[in-house]
Amino acid sequence: MVDEMVATAASATAPRCADRHVLAIQDTTVIQSEGGGGLYLHPVVAVDADSGAILGLVHSATLTRTAGRKAERRSLAIEDKESGRWLTGAAQASRVCAGARAITVIADRESDIYAAFAHRPANVHLLVRAAQDRCLEDGERLFAAIDALPEDARTPLRLPAQPGRPARDIVLAIRFTQMQIARPRHGVQKGLPATLTVHVVDAREIDPPPGGGVHWRLITTHAVESVEDALRMVGFYRRRWCIEQVFRTMKTKGFDIEALRSGDPEVRFKLVTATLIAAISIQQMVHARDGDPSGGPLRPITDVLDPDDIPLIEAFCADLEGKTERQKNPHPKGSLAYAAWVCARLGGWTGYYGKPGPVVILAGWLQFQAARRGARLQKTIR
Repeated sequence: MVDEMVATAASATAPRCADRHVLAIQDTTVIQSEGGGGLYLHPVVAVDADSGAILGLVHSATLTRTAGRKAERRSLAIEDKESGRWLTGAAQASRVCAGARAITVIADRESDIYAAFAHRPANVHLLVRAAQDRCLEDGERLFAAIDALPEDARTPLRLPAQPGRPARDIVLAIRFTQMQIARPRHGVQKGLPATLTVHVVDAREIDPPPGGGVHWRLITTHAVESVEDALRMVGFYRRRWCIEQVFRTMKTKGFDIEALRSGDPEVRFKLVTATLIAAISIQQMVHARDGDPSGGPLRPITDVLDPDDIPLIEAFCADLEGKTERQKNPHPKGSLAYAAWVCARLGGWTGYYGKPGPVVILAGWLQFQAARRGARLQKTIR
């Protein structure tokens, strides 16, 4: 059942990827922690590289971890390790997003795995944040080699506010080069090449605050031959934040999935997967709320709603609109931005102050879903 839910969501994502550069962003989050183990979720989410719009779910896996496996991990083949999920995510992105113009799989430090680079699908590029201070072909260490590089450029960057951290303006020093990384000595899977050619982009904050600032060591299979290429990789990596927003929507201030207490594993997996799909829908509307600032085409309402639900969302819009321009939906019918405005208003946003976030849009989306169920039930009793 869970596999069917994921496959259905992925089949809806696939056509949205056509002729786009798709960023397939993957990560793992804990849903319930249980004494060193617990229930974990590993999704892959498709994002438009140019606009940042979330296109949908590509893949998802639920993991039940138990303590005590660390000692045996080096003796296992990669497909038998939990870390094999990073390779599976890339393989699924290759399949689901096959119609894309380009596919870049993006992940954080846990996915810095030699086998993932060696076995990447032919139509997929990788971009990961380095975790391992790897040996290079000449015996030097990766981090020392990066630190010795001259600066290629400096660029200003606005860091948005996050929980517990205000927004701030910084300057990044950019370095980039091509390197040959060597095959690890331990736990080597048979058939891996002795070295791999990768490109490295180093972005570190100038004059960081006490406690440390931004420092991203990025490894990619994309060719990085100019400052423009390097800044493009930094921009792609920053898109990774969207999956963190999906996780936040699933958790305490959103669906509160951590409060799930079902003892039946199958029921838990179904509910977690359903919540993931719903959280992606909320984040799709959050991104769509302002339309496309660049003037590009708006995402269609069918990214989130079934065609049969469109008359209901339009009826809500007619009821919610006021007499002033600020109280009217500024987006065209049929667009996802139109539905986001309606859900925001249903969630309590007045249209006057600030921008509606995921908590407000979620509240409105839940109201809409309740009305949707009522409307469908009414049809069955007529």
